[in-house]
Amino acid sequence: MSRKPIIAGNWKMNKTVSESEAFVEAVKNNIPSRDLVDTVIAAPALLLAPMNTLRQGTDLQLSAENAYFENAGAFTGETSPAAVADLGIEYIVIGHSERREYFHETDEDINKKAKAIIANGVTPIICCGETLETYEAGKTAEWVEGQITAALKELTPEQVSNLVIAYEPIWAIGTGKSADANTADETCGVVRTTVEKLYGKAVSEAVRIQYGGSVKPENIAEYMAKENVDGALVGGAALEVDSFLALLDFVK
Repeated sequence: MSRKPIIAGNWKMNKTVSESEAFVEAVKNNIPSRDLVDTVIAAPALLLAPMNTLRQGTDLQLSAENAYFENAGAFTGETSPAAVADLGIEYIVIGHSERREYFHETDEDINKKAKAIIANGVTPIICCGETLETYEAGKTAEWVEGQITAALKELTPEQVSNLVIAYEPIWAIGTGKSADANTADETCGVVRTTVEKLYGKAVSEAVRIQYGGSVKPENIAEYMAKENVDGALVGGAALEVDSFLALLDFVK
């Protein structure tokens, strides 16, 4: 089954409104067609509305970096999935290792967020990944299977078919280290096998799985050539215009 690649830049807590506007202006007409690849920027919530205005009529897609599991209420400082949906934003990243570590988000939180995001017609990008300690103990597959099983709890086969899962080994995020292409493919394969156990082969072949962790223009083609890797969730290399556009060269 042919799955459309999805390359998403995750800006984390970087860029001002003016910097984000300049970035969108520079890239929006220089990316491959949406028929070939989904090109996404995940940006801080404050930046999404102005970026959304500037990208209209182009193939550039946007993602929030997080959202709460309620649409409204007394949740000071949180981002409403309904508000993200109202802008027409296509994706919301949830379960990133930084959210889990610094803000103590649990698998249960991530499952609730996935349900709320899907209910609002937005596609979640659900992150999973292991620490260096887990990796070195040889428990990566067990750990990742547990995260995915918990994150997808009570979702329907159709919902799972349409979401995105990002495997990011925590030991490779922002460290300059990266899982080699074979390791990335193997663990993305664990994700796909887990989905197959839960939902069957058709769903597992439909779901798109990204690799993230020190992905750069120099190594992205090697990852994208692997059977189970359908895209990349990219941090530092997505912050500069030239580097971000170079990540898409594998499409040409």
